[in-house]
Amino acid sequence: MGRVIVAGGGAAGMMAAIAASESGHAVLLLEQNEKLGKKLYITGKGRCNLTNAADMDTVRANVITNPKFLYSAFSSFDNQDMIRILEEEGCPVKVERGNRVFPVSDHSSDVIRALKRRLERLGAEIRFHTRVTSLICGDGICTGVQVNGREVLEADAVIVATGGRSYPSTGATGDGYVFARETGHDVTALRPALVPFETEEAWVRQLQGLSLRNVEVEIRKDGRVLYREFGEMLFTHFGVSGPALLSASSVVGGQLPARLYINLKPALSEEVLAQRILRDFTEEANKQIKNVLGRLYPAKLIPVMLSVSGLEANKRVNEVTKEERERLICYTRKLPLTLTRLRGYEEAIITHGGVSVKDINARTMESKKVRRLYFAGEVLDVDALTGGYNLQIAWSTGWKAGQSIA
Repeated sequence: MGRVIVAGGGAAGMMAAIAASESGHAVLLLEQNEKLGKKLYITGKGRCNLTNAADMDTVRANVITNPKFLYSAFSSFDNQDMIRILEEEGCPVKVERGNRVFPVSDHSSDVIRALKRRLERLGAEIRFHTRVTSLICGDGICTGVQVNGREVLEADAVIVATGGRSYPSTGATGDGYVFARETGHDVTALRPALVPFETEEAWVRQLQGLSLRNVEVEIRKDGRVLYREFGEMLFTHFGVSGPALLSASSVVGGQLPARLYINLKPALSEEVLAQRILRDFTEEANKQIKNVLGRLYPAKLIPVMLSVSGLEANKRVNEVTKEERERLICYTRKLPLTLTRLRGYEEAIITHGGVSVKDINARTMESKKVRRLYFAGEVLDVDALTGGYNLQIAWSTGWKAGQSIA
């Protein structure tokens, strides 16, 4: 058994260090921040959606990029393995809507503390304020790392788990991509993922902060449907966000600009919606139209719907023409927006792209180009939709890397 250095104390790094320690190696975990799991701490709005409790076929189906590469990692360490480790370390979990798994306490800090307890019990050494600045490689073998620009630390194996570029406020620098390129690995094109969209239309600013539940969103380009989802969305001062659209960013982010259509009443057929509007209009025929749409839309949305439908807010209901009513029905079922670009890494949950999986042995996470060098977590070109799937990728690839070191 030898010395293993793990670069990065996030989800993948902690799990890699645990797996390597349990395999009998002397482990040194290097973290540039003052504590472990800084990004993990803010996930799920501080509650930490740590995995998804669905069967692993469903988990794989929610992986967007290179799902086949993860088959071995998911088979070796799955969602139930993750839950078991946390509960063994005194962090019970609960399953919520969409099979999302959270700590019972609703505190991400409890997940981090549980993993740190495991590391300490296994005897792993943790060094904070220690940034890996380069890998020490020669003759096709990785023999250590340089830290803080000067000190060289030798190792029998190195695991790079430095994360991506998302949430740079947590210390994400993209260093792992630099290390990969410097050692001859391909790095695929990078972009923010699970991130809000900016829109061309200025009227979204009037709706800032408005959350819509149970809507259907559809994104089209050149007559093709790129994405369709039912769920929750949010209007912002720059565009749109919310769970349904964050997932969309990972699917269509490379194909912008595109058109977004929002069905505000997906549970109603066009005929039923028309009957409902006609009934409301008949019952309150003498009122101004702006005062009779409260049953149909949130108050904040009424002025926008009237504007895009070309209806005067002060017009009396009994003066509304059939054509105007049909326009209102049309935009209720298909409210259009133009998606122009993604927001930046500062708001992205993950990074799309990374170290090419063609350069990595899927059964071990070891580089095919440099022996004794392993990659795990977000630094790899693998990513998934929201719901705990990306953290499961981190746990599984981290475990696979740590457990595979001979």
